[in-house]
Amino acid sequence: MMQQYLALKAEAPEILLFYRMGDFYELFFDDAKKASRLLGISLTKRGQTAGQPIPMAGVPHHAVEGYLVKLVQMGESAAICEQVGDPATSKGPVERKIVRIITPGTVSDEALLEDNRDNLISCVYQSQQTFGLATLDITSGRFIVNQFEQEETLQAELQRLDPAELLYPEDFQHIQLFEQRRGIRRRPEWEFELQTAKRLLTQQFETRDLVGFGVEDAQVALCAAGCLLQYIKDTQRTALPHINSISLEQNQDVVILDAATRRNLELTQNLAGGFDNTLAQVLDNTATAMGSRLLKRWIHQPSRNLDTLTHRQSVIAQLLDLSLYCETAELLKNIGDIERVLARLALKSARPRDLVKLKTAFATLPELNQLLTDSESPLLLAHSQRISNYPELADLLQRAIIDNPPVLIRDGGVIAPGYHEELDEWRSLSKGATDYLAELEEREKQQTGIATLKVSYNRVHGYYIEVSRSQSEQVPPHYVRRQTLKNTERYIIPELKTYEDKVLMSQGKALALEKKLYDELLDLLLPFLSALQKTAIALSELDVFANFAERAETLHYVKPTLSLDSGIQISAGRHPVVEQVTSEPFIANPVELSKDRRMLIVTGPNMGGKSTYMRQIALIVLMAHIGCYVPADSATIGNVDRIFTRIGASDDLASGRSTFMVEMTETANILHNATSSSLVLMDEIGRGTSTYDGMSLAWACAEHLAQTTKAFTLFATHYFELTQLPELMQGLANVHLDAVEHQDSIAFMHSVQEGAASKSYGLQVAALAGVPQKVIKQAKHKLHQLETQAEQSTSPTQSSPSQPSLPFTVEAEHPAVTQLTQINPDELSPKQALDLIYLLKKAL
Repeated sequence: MMQQYLALKAEAPEILLFYRMGDFYELFFDDAKKASRLLGISLTKRGQTAGQPIPMAGVPHHAVEGYLVKLVQMGESAAICEQVGDPATSKGPVERKIVRIITPGTVSDEALLEDNRDNLISCVYQSQQTFGLATLDITSGRFIVNQFEQEETLQAELQRLDPAELLYPEDFQHIQLFEQRRGIRRRPEWEFELQTAKRLLTQQFETRDLVGFGVEDAQVALCAAGCLLQYIKDTQRTALPHINSISLEQNQDVVILDAATRRNLELTQNLAGGFDNTLAQVLDNTATAMGSRLLKRWIHQPSRNLDTLTHRQSVIAQLLDLSLYCETAELLKNIGDIERVLARLALKSARPRDLVKLKTAFATLPELNQLLTDSESPLLLAHSQRISNYPELADLLQRAIIDNPPVLIRDGGVIAPGYHEELDEWRSLSKGATDYLAELEEREKQQTGIATLKVSYNRVHGYYIEVSRSQSEQVPPHYVRRQTLKNTERYIIPELKTYEDKVLMSQGKALALEKKLYDELLDLLLPFLSALQKTAIALSELDVFANFAERAETLHYVKPTLSLDSGIQISAGRHPVVEQVTSEPFIANPVELSKDRRMLIVTGPNMGGKSTYMRQIALIVLMAHIGCYVPADSATIGNVDRIFTRIGASDDLASGRSTFMVEMTETANILHNATSSSLVLMDEIGRGTSTYDGMSLAWACAEHLAQTTKAFTLFATHYFELTQLPELMQGLANVHLDAVEHQDSIAFMHSVQEGAASKSYGLQVAALAGVPQKVIKQAKHKLHQLETQAEQSTSPTQSSPSQPSLPFTVEAEHPAVTQLTQINPDELSPKQALDLIYLLKKAL
């Protein structure tokens, strides 16, 4: 047994091997120790090798999925080894083989996946200065490649995709980009060879070349794609018919979001790492899990294609005008997540209940198509034509599968009565046992005179006659004792043994035939796989459209006007998330950005709403670029190629970067990559360093964005000196968030007004936060002192717009420093130098 185990372990040396033994999956040696630690299962011993006990740990076969879920979530992989031989004919250990390898990025089992999130596997490769990235969703067959020239772009893509598993070559030079991620796998360099990659891909897609997919020139990305496809083949060990195309993502077709922007805008994950109070949570009221996943992909990859966005808006408008979105959603709920069911069908891992889901979906499709056709809307009718009906498959599954089958085919009882005549015959033979046993029991009671005699069955000992020990002397001589228990004796008679063999044979025959029929049923569905995948895509899109229509109606969103011209005009815009979680009425605010008004200097108190105001503008622009209606009275959104945000304070201690370093890194990325069509949100630049340094940096950044980049910018600051910028440059304006001061307290109006704020209200906000009154009082005293010094040290002639003054005076030079500057060290004797050190120390 150990020889067989070690031979199989050599096929999967780096991952946990779950070796089937009876009703358990066992792990041995280092695998057992690791599984015991990771899964919290008992570590035992069995047998010996070289005089040492062999460590062993195991889990019950019926509960293995729960343990696999834990491993996948930890980024671990597992090889599942099953018995494939017949125990009756095997000499020595029953033949076993690894039937599948479960890795975080290749799982397709329903229990191992999150319904509403894509489960992706990616592969990265670098050649000279170019990065190639290939990404596959094995649960849908989507295969995408991309190429980048910048490290930051690759990092942003990895954050957007958030792959469950990431492959990279042994000599990859930028591993710091993802070394903290779970599920990273190092692959040998030879797996990234270009010609091998092209051969693998053309064989998979059954084409002569890759020209038709538009990826032929993306050679670095193709190297990554080849390695990824080989890895998938190695782990799945089956055909992959649902992976039938590959596409190249074009960055010019999408609004680009960097890693910091995705994090700061809290699109699908909040700053704490959860999913509450995110844009996706507010927008996602989809009827199916596949619709939910598509919505999140759109959120993370907003489109710049005006035709695509106009089409989405038009379909949503039709669903609203005809009030069809509720009926559509109800029908879609019956269809469910057929996208992932089709992947399991392709991988030959579909379970009986997956086929029931398909059966329900096929029964619902005609009704859904009829609803869209009856609408008489050209757009909905065109969408209906992408959603085919499958009457022959609906009839096949209706005849073949019972309505509520067991979880696994190995348990039997899945194929419906009447589907196959021979199966029905074997079943009737085994089911007739109940009547026969009742008759046998009654006859034996009469013949033996033992009233408590029972005829029973269990899986270990088969059929037997049970008699209490007190009456065992009355049993006839032809009764053969089979088992002795504490209070009973169990016997077998030739007639019962003959019937047992007959019944067990019929049960085995029925189960074997049922498994064969089930596999044939999967094969009958496979030719329709490609068409079914297209139907699933169309259903996902329809789900998102109906969802957007419902959100627009429920949350009072309006259709934005999309323009190729530059500019953003929003009337009474609202933050889509904050307005849902606040108990107070949300104060709507406008924004106007145009060629002549490219930058707004935003001032106002802390807690006044500056960050909310800026974020809501970015979110409204993003929502418009996914085709969604937006929270505003009206909105005109011009051409935007990128959205950048520099908001909030955070450090990156693992990489040795301080809060200010992170802030400057993000700022540098914006200044290097923003264009005149970009939307830039800058919040409190320079606050992580001294007043003079910080204010100078903020001034220079604002000036660069206004004069060089000319991006559409909202620049929030507490440096009131920056409010002079609109007087010095064209295209800038001041706005502020209003607040009303009353005695020692403050009321935030959250209303955006033209012009600069009058003051910062920092002490009032500190008081609201609960800072002790003694500290507030001392701060007021110090503030008055500083303002007085500023007035005394600054005259009107000293201040100029180009070099704004600060309300702080420069400290006088320390006497010790003055004295040091006046001496010449070369003229001092050793004794004089020592005396001078004592003098300076005393002065200090």
